[in-house]
Amino acid sequence: MHIGELAEKTGLSLRTIRHYDEVGLLKASARTDGGFRLYSPDDLTRLMLIRRMKPLGFTLDEMTALLAVIDLRQGGGADADNVESRHQLDAFITDTVTRRQKLQDQLGMADEFLALLCAP
Repeated sequence: MHIGELAEKTGLSLRTIRHYDEVGLLKASARTDGGFRLYSPDDLTRLMLIRRMKPLGFTLDEMTALLAVIDLRQGGGADADNVESRHQLDAFITDTVTRRQKLQDQLGMADEFLALLCAP
């Protein structure tokens, strides 16, 4: 699919997707003869994962590191790599739980504020 279709399916801007390509977070699977980026269903899945990390406040470097761990685990690397990647993944899970709780707390505060604004 072309970048416009990918943007439409993910709700991300063309500029954001191009930036992810430039920094190596999501490389296009191929290019047309005219140089236009082409993306696969796997690229869409990867971009959706990236999109889900954004509200949690992960930096581009953290996203890159997490995606590398996921790629290694899916690729079935050596046993030592799998043990290390499991530790790294566990650390990301713990961090994500903490970040999620912070967002949930902020949402609770926003709900309380909204209730105050709407009170008679």
